[in-house]
Amino acid sequence: MRAAFASDPARARGRLVPEEESSFRSCFQRDRDRIIHASAFRRLKHKTQVFVEHEGDNYRTRLTHSIEVAQVARTIAGALGLNVELTEAVALAHDLGHTPFGHTGEDALHELMVPYGGFDHNAQAIRIVTSLERHYAEFDGLNLTWETLEAIAKHNGPVVGDLPWALAECNAALDLELHTHASAEAQVAALADDIAYNNHDLHDGLRAGLFSDAEVAELPIVGSAYAEVDRLYPGIDENRRRHEALRRVFGVMVSDVIQTAQALLAGSGAQSVEDIRNLGYSVVQFSPEVWAQLKEIRTFLFTRMYRAAPVMVVRAEVSKVVEDLFPIYLNDPKQMPERWHEEIEAATCETALARIVSDYIAGMTDRFALQDHARLTGSDPNRV
Repeated sequence: MRAAFASDPARARGRLVPEEESSFRSCFQRDRDRIIHASAFRRLKHKTQVFVEHEGDNYRTRLTHSIEVAQVARTIAGALGLNVELTEAVALAHDLGHTPFGHTGEDALHELMVPYGGFDHNAQAIRIVTSLERHYAEFDGLNLTWETLEAIAKHNGPVVGDLPWALAECNAALDLELHTHASAEAQVAALADDIAYNNHDLHDGLRAGLFSDAEVAELPIVGSAYAEVDRLYPGIDENRRRHEALRRVFGVMVSDVIQTAQALLAGSGAQSVEDIRNLGYSVVQFSPEVWAQLKEIRTFLFTRMYRAAPVMVVRAEVSKVVEDLFPIYLNDPKQMPERWHEEIEAATCETALARIVSDYIAGMTDRFALQDHARLTGSDPNRV
């Protein structure tokens, strides 16, 4: 049963370019389907989550991460009586704006773009779905509903202060009310992202040998999960033991969010999605106890995985790839594929040209960036 504060497709605010709606899919289902069929979504399969795409077939990529986020988000949204299709659309779209090489590539591209307004992957996701996907006859982008665009823009909370330029452009055309919180569906997608990466980064770090099962068993939540598995399945082989433990960690996080959100929603008195937007706080949260425990897990992952020596070596190498590519394209933009040339010729200043170059580099997969870097610099495409 759908809650009163859930987003109702029958009351959606529409699209920037009006369209005749489907007779068998809701507007949010169509948004989800357009995201799945987007070129940018397909490219996520070869974009870094933590480990560069070719370092191992079993590590998460941005695509598998997005699918895992969507699975968690659907579960939570269903338990809370929210619109599952809108929640899934946001979960699938939330990382569309990521560069090659994950946050390392984003950091490098942002530094290069500081003179031209910077780079932000959340704003870039908005740019992709409103402009850069160019497949439809009547509009650029995917022409998503207002609710889906709002949720992508604000899933991490209100956006205040100076807006990233890519988000500012969209907001000027379609006021997303950035000063308020987003729908509960968007808030669920944000927490599902936290749940997914906290869990799978532990798994990938263990697989990579950056830390041991004994070490993660010292962490809150994780330790009790391993202890329960040892009690129920004494002598189980290590891979099954690890899987059983980490799926229990997953379950603790999901259950905690559902229970906490149910209490917050009941106490909020919200009777509509507008009430949720105007509460002034997020209604989808971890409990304070679990949040404190997750911060300890995140600190462990930061020091032992994201800043581990082998990972830092690769970070430096892939940063250099982005740092080399940007000035090459800025100084000789005709090195970019022909389909970009009309836009390049229409650029009226260096800032406009730099933003085109940024769009091009941000859209690259890990493997394409390495191959293009090798083509333009004579380097070894397999060096990373």
